Amino acid sequence: MDAHERLAERFEEHRPHLRAVAYRMLGSLGEAEDAVQDTWLRADRADTSDVENLGGWLTTVVGRVCLNMLRARKNRREDPLETRFSDPAVGEESGDDPEREALTADSVGVALLVVLDTLTPAERLSFVLHDMFAVPFDEIAPMIERTPAAARQLASRARRRVKGGTPAPAAGLARQREVVAAFLAATRGGNFDALVTLLHPDVVLHADKAVIPTPEPVLARGGRTVARGAMAAVGRARFTGLALLDGSVGLAMAPFGRLALVLDFTVVDGLITSIDVIAERERLERLVVGVVEM
Repeated sequence: MDAHERLAERFEEHRPHLRAVAYRMLGSLGEAEDAVQDTWLRADRADTSDVENLGGWLTTVVGRVCLNMLRARKNRREDPLETRFSDPAVGEESGDDPEREALTADSVGVALLVVLDTLTPAERLSFVLHDMFAVPFDEIAPMIERTPAAARQLASRARRRVKGGTPAPAAGLARQREVVAAFLAATRGGNFDALVTLLHPDVVLHADKAVIPTPEPVLARGGRTVARGAMAAVGRARFTGLALLDGSVGLAMAPFGRLALVLDFTVVDGLITSIDVIAERERLERLVVGVVEM
C-alpha cells in the first residue's frame, strides 16, 4: 500500500468525526459533506508524513474550511428561506434527503442549531471546536487570528447564548417540557387522540399571517380543532425540536439550521391553554432562543 492509499484509508476512519464537526459548524448535511470533501483534497495535496496526530490535524483543517464557508455565507445575500424549498418544513425540492437531514438535526438538537446559526463565524468555531470536540484554545486562536484568551471569550459568549436567557422556575419548566415534548411526539406520530388529551377544551391557537401565509392572522379555538390543525403539520414536525423561548419551553422549526417558526405554549395544570405560532421575521428576531437541558 503506497502513501496515498494509506492516507485515504486513514481519512475514511476519521470521516464520521469530520462530518460531525462540519455539520455542527454549518447546520446542513450537504454543506458538511462538501466541507469534508474539501478537507480530503487539502489533505491529499499536503505533506502529512510528519503529522503525528492526523485526527487533530484534520479537525483543524475542516474547521478552517467551515470557517471560510460561514464567512462567505455571511458576506452574500441569502435567499429567503421559502425560496429554497416549497414547504420549508419538508424540503422535498432542496436536493437534499429531508428525512436524513431531519434525523441528523434531531440527534444534534434543533435548538442548538438555531442558536449556532445566530453566532458569528468566529464564535461558532470557538464554541463548536472547544466545547463539543475538546480542541484547545491555543489551536483555535490562529484559525480566527485571535489570542487564546480572545477565543476563550468568544466561546464563553456563545455558551451564554446557548443557555437562552433566564429560564422559568425548575419545577414549572420540567412540567412544561413534559407537556410540550408529548405534543411534539403526538404530532410526529399523527396521534390525534393523544393530542386532544394534551389540549384544554377551550385552547386558543393564534398563528401570525406569515405561517401559512394568509392575508390575516389565523385564530383557532377548541381542542379538536387545534389538534386537526396539528395533524396537518406532521411534515413540519420532522424539523422541529424543543427549545427555550424567552426562558419557557416551546418548539422551534428550523430546516437546515435556519429558524422558520416557533410555537410558544401556555401550560396550566398540565394542559395547553394557548399556542402562539410565530413566523414573522421581526418577531422571531426578538426571541431569545436557547437549548432545553434534559
